[in-house]
Amino acid sequence: MGADAKTAMKVDMTEAAAKRIAKIVSGEAGKTALRVSVEGGGCSGFSYKFDLVDGRNDDDVAIEKNGATVLIDDLSLVYMGGSVIDFVDDLMGQSFQIRNPNAVASCGCGTSFSI
Repeated sequence: MGADAKTAMKVDMTEAAAKRIAKIVSGEAGKTALRVSVEGGGCSGFSYKFDLVDGRNDDDVAIEKNGATVLIDDLSLVYMGGSVIDFVDDLMGQSFQIRNPNAVASCGCGTSFSI
């Protein structure tokens, strides 16, 4: 895999997301990371799923920042390459949001997208 392909498959998280993930995981006994995955469904074709987990799978890619770990499986990474995971706290509420450059359309709630 060339350098461009590796960059395209990279996923990053903001400082705000890392801080929130670390806080959530520290409050959950036995949990060590946030798993982000892509599954079929949602109003735009694909949707993001967020789960607290206690371990890694063999095909997981780990993104680590400031004590926070996000796990993404190989298949989901294909759809999420180049994305940035953020945590937003605004008048609409608090939520994790994924800025995905591969998505050509997304829903208003930010959890569903199409490619």
